[in-house]
Amino acid sequence: MRGTAFHQPASPVADEAPVPFARTEICPEARAAALQVMESGWVSAGPQTGLFEREFADRVGARHAVAVSSCTAAIELALRALRLPPGSVVMVPTLTFCGAAQAVVHAGLRPLLVDVEPATGMPSAATVGRAVHDCGRPRAMMVMHYGGAPAPLAELADAAGLPLTRVVEDAAHALGTYLGSRPVGALSMASCFSFYATKNLPIGEGGMVTTDDDDLAEWVRRARLHGMSADAWRRHLPGGSWQYTVDDAGLKANMTDLQATIGRAQLQHLSDWQRRREVLAARYTAGLRAVPGLLRPSAPAEGEGRHAWHLYAIRVLDGYGMHRDELVERLSQLGIGASVHFIPLHRLWYFRRTALRPPSGLPGADELFPQLLSLPLHPGLTEGQVDRVCDALAGLSRGAPAGAAAAPRTEADP
Repeated sequence: MRGTAFHQPASPVADEAPVPFARTEICPEARAAALQVMESGWVSAGPQTGLFEREFADRVGARHAVAVSSCTAAIELALRALRLPPGSVVMVPTLTFCGAAQAVVHAGLRPLLVDVEPATGMPSAATVGRAVHDCGRPRAMMVMHYGGAPAPLAELADAAGLPLTRVVEDAAHALGTYLGSRPVGALSMASCFSFYATKNLPIGEGGMVTTDDDDLAEWVRRARLHGMSADAWRRHLPGGSWQYTVDDAGLKANMTDLQATIGRAQLQHLSDWQRRREVLAARYTAGLRAVPGLLRPSAPAEGEGRHAWHLYAIRVLDGYGMHRDELVERLSQLGIGASVHFIPLHRLWYFRRTALRPPSGLPGADELFPQLLSLPLHPGLTEGQVDRVCDALAGLSRGAPAGAAAAPRTEADP
């Protein structure tokens, strides 16, 4: 959820504590490491940033990782590194965070909005093919792993008529996502991760570009700090020089050592946090099994990959008997937070003016958007809180028999 506001619960009507939509986990080791950096006298980009980059690259199986200020900056830098002609068209799913498409615009390129499949929230080869037919072949494309589910990279690139060297992944939801047996991180030209406060690896802010391409990595390293050939840390090392060159336009988009040292400590807990997310997602899936009018997200089939479970996004259908927006309010009254990911770009005025859209429309996203609802999901969530959310959804359903509750949960439930 890169930068998206979420609906926090009102005070609950009962004595139960609220169930927040998200909560930032900061481990004790990260708190201690942050204090050490603050006492070191060097808090900006320096040695901790380099260590975090190497450890993160190892984690996702990439040759390079370049730490930056946000996932949005990561996407812009990765796209600029492709050196496309100004105004080139880049495919973007219409169901994504607005910052992802703004990164395309800031890179001097033009978004082409692509429809999504209601079943997945992501484009398919068919929707990409329709966009190509209606608007022409793009010069590049952005692929998003919605909610942490693996997107079919090769199929989408092939449908767009592009090699994977022209694909940039929006991996803001996808730390922990696998496509087949490989983690997201080195499957395309570049993968762009987020460390926003609600992400699977929360730092507060920050992002990362991962790639196997040596030239792209070196270009991003320079461009993240004004295009300078050497940052302040390297210039002030023993034997370093105050001199530097600038060969290309850059941004102020570096990560600080304070952020990086928090990220390094958090990374040691990521595997446990990911397993916890899987347990909670499975409990939701079992607990909502018998609630009419709700469609639950599904994990990838055997051999297709692994879901990172950044989001647990359900679909609220007509059979539920209540519109999604009313349901959000009712849940809030019960002390349960919820969110919606995302408002489709073609429903936002700025992108209606600046982005290309297929003349046949974006019917999949228009069908899906009024149904989407993201439920609380974070490692600090308890089984009891998941059960409470499931019971509330069952009780509010107007399609359920009077007094109905969610299906009972047992340890054997999938």
